[in-house]
Amino acid sequence: MSRFFHGDSSSESSSSDEEELYGEGQQDEEEESVEGSEEEEEESEEESEEDEEDKAKTGANKFLKDEESDTDESEDEERPTLVKSAKDKRFEELEATIRSIENAEKINDWAHISSEFDKLNRQVVKLVQAGTTPKVYIKAIADLEDFMNEMIAKQKVTTKKMNATNSRGLNAVKQRIKRNNKDYAKEVERYREDNDAYMETDDEEQPVAPVEKTKKPRQSFEVDDPVDDEGFATVGRGGKTLQYTPESILKNLRTILESRGKKNTDRAEQIRVMEKLKEVAVSPYQKIRVLLALISTRFDVTTGSASFMSHDQWKLAEQEFGDLVELLRTHTNMAVLENAEEWEDDEKQPTPSPGEILRIPGSIVSSVERLDDELTRSLQHIDPHTAEYIDRLVEEGALYTNIVRAMLYVEKLAKEPTLGTSQESINRVVMRRLEHVYFKPSQVVSILEENTWKAIPDPLNSEVTPRDKVDSNALVQTLCTYLYQHSEGIIRARAMLCHIYFLALHDQYYRARDMMLMSHLQENINNFDINTQILYNRTLVQVGLCAFRAGLVYDAQNSLQEICGSGRQKELLAQGIMIQRYSQVSPEQERLERQRQLPFHMHINLELLECVYLTCSMLLEIPLLAQTGSSPDIKKRVISKTYRRMLEYHERQIFTGPPENTRDHVMQASKALAAGEWKKSTDFIHSIKIWDLMSQSEKIKKMLSEQIQEEGLRTYLFTYAPFYDTLSVHTLSTMFELPERKVAAVVSKMISHEELGAALDQVNGAIIFRKGVELSRLQSLALTLSDKASGLIESNERTLEQRTQGTANAFDRNAQQGGRPGGGGRGRGRGTDGRGPQTTGQGTRRPGGFQFTGGALGNRGGVRA
Repeated sequence: MSRFFHGDSSSESSSSDEEELYGEGQQDEEEESVEGSEEEEEESEEESEEDEEDKAKTGANKFLKDEESDTDESEDEERPTLVKSAKDKRFEELEATIRSIENAEKINDWAHISSEFDKLNRQVVKLVQAGTTPKVYIKAIADLEDFMNEMIAKQKVTTKKMNATNSRGLNAVKQRIKRNNKDYAKEVERYREDNDAYMETDDEEQPVAPVEKTKKPRQSFEVDDPVDDEGFATVGRGGKTLQYTPESILKNLRTILESRGKKNTDRAEQIRVMEKLKEVAVSPYQKIRVLLALISTRFDVTTGSASFMSHDQWKLAEQEFGDLVELLRTHTNMAVLENAEEWEDDEKQPTPSPGEILRIPGSIVSSVERLDDELTRSLQHIDPHTAEYIDRLVEEGALYTNIVRAMLYVEKLAKEPTLGTSQESINRVVMRRLEHVYFKPSQVVSILEENTWKAIPDPLNSEVTPRDKVDSNALVQTLCTYLYQHSEGIIRARAMLCHIYFLALHDQYYRARDMMLMSHLQENINNFDINTQILYNRTLVQVGLCAFRAGLVYDAQNSLQEICGSGRQKELLAQGIMIQRYSQVSPEQERLERQRQLPFHMHINLELLECVYLTCSMLLEIPLLAQTGSSPDIKKRVISKTYRRMLEYHERQIFTGPPENTRDHVMQASKALAAGEWKKSTDFIHSIKIWDLMSQSEKIKKMLSEQIQEEGLRTYLFTYAPFYDTLSVHTLSTMFELPERKVAAVVSKMISHEELGAALDQVNGAIIFRKGVELSRLQSLALTLSDKASGLIESNERTLEQRTQGTANAFDRNAQQGGRPGGGGRGRGRGTDGRGPQTTGQGTRRPGGFQFTGGALGNRGGVRA
């Protein structure tokens, strides 16, 4: 409503507002366009705007105008209208930016200078495309460079340093202005020779620029026309056809590398551009530079830990890495080094003198490590039970070949002392090679090595691992020995763990055990990173499995106790994530945990691990339970709490059906072994199908049968010794189907360890048991009650001491009350300090005549007596 009923000033202001609105809209559109508009197009747009304004005035406002508005409009028509061209507007913006930079120089604000310098370079691009470079721009960048050099010189001598923000801005300007001023080197030199004369010619040359402005873009669009065989041309931004030549390769590479890591960067487009640059590259230097940039850009395509590199991109990167290593092998006058300086001149490529090695910045070791990491990440995300996993796993052979070739190349660089190759690079690639072979069987390693050396050209050979050394044991021994001698810290520890794992995998238990004990890694493993701790857990488990295969039940149970007894086998071995009900795990911790997971082909079978652990626990716990049950004077100890918990749960079951899984089989076998039915126990253990997954399963089953026979004999002697005075060795041999020599050896061992109170009569072939004092049922229960009461009192005292710290004698009623001396008469006499000698309780429950022998005497005898 206000638009229709306001007076003359409203119409005038509305029309002027519309002009400003249209002018600003036009300016924004012109700034966003890449090629820039020309004068003819802009004049036509302005005429169309004036027509639109006239049309806008023909509405209701036309009938609401009064005389004053008519007179004002007539005066406006007589007044000349100032219309600025697009070039003038851009030129004014350029001058405004230059003034902003000069003001920032006065207050030494380098952060503002850095941002305005970037803005200045963006603005001048449009002016350069339209004609010659503005002289004010040349003056601005020359003066800025001089001012920057002065500031750097001042910073070297002054004690007062600038703050972090200004320092970052100064470094950014220093890096950009050197590259930027190379494009305008001739103009800058002319300005510095005679700046007054140079700036005076600005007015003379300025009018010529608009003529060139309208023609140059049209000519460049028509001339650059690289058409392919099918009649299509590559068109870039702004409609210009792109032409790639060998001379422009370095400049294009610099443009791509500078945009690396920035937002809204089309990496797929960059890869396509570099593939075309690779095709037009002529010299080996150009090819090496393009391949290094192309491999790095392919790795940048996948960002984030939740995704992995596609198979096609990984395969292309692997092939290009092979081409790169082959180029470096054939052209020995070039070397890719991490500490090399970047070549700054994009117009020409460096030419090494005879005998000189040209250094190219890059890292062969980092590239092959990234290839390895990407393959591992893809195997982590792919379902291991699909054909896709097998297809990706096949690529490990090609990756291993590239690792060996990278190792050969780094060895060659190490021979040149002038290049300064670090020992760490060799250690890293040797460690990668070791990590690909330590968990594989020797037959697989031999085949892998044979195929690798076939793919490597004949002249190449390694000093660390020669070509003729294909034996897997010798290979692992050589790689580990090299790392022992030339590395330290985490790499050396990982090499030792890999060596122990390999030895344990190939049934060399005693060497693996000795190396594990001599390394002392168990003492400081918590100081290492999590991946090394995972490798330590895997090695410990593999040593335990090796001991089990060797028939060393006690050693196997000791090695597996720490991992299997915790109930977190999946998490400790990095073979799965256990989501607990009340766990407070953040999403970041869960993401890191998923990154540490091992690929499926490196897993250790958890069901087999549990079966071995429970079987070993059964062979140790059942005789111990029989011994403690028959001898109450023996301190009760627990070997495996996990096994005891399972056994108690199984015994509480009212009805137990036939065994269904591995755990049920072991529990049923334990129950049969405790009852003396060793044959039934053997049948339960042999019926577990998981043994077929182990090599030489029949040998393992035979070993288990012998172990069950021996432990059944020990259990029988512990349980029924109170009922015998003498027992024939021949009877035991017949009962357990063991040789008499073996029975005599088992009994002698029990007697020497004071587990059995008896003597062995070798002449008559009999065992003579020594009888001690047999306890009645009431005496056994009294001893049990006394033990529990004393334990309860001790725990109560510990709790009281914790709660009354700093208030000693706060609960000492002896000082306040006259009666009940000794602290309340709980059966433990106390003095005034509450810590007097014990007069009753556990200390006096065994008078002089009740001394127990080492025999198997206990409550079972008391019950049945």
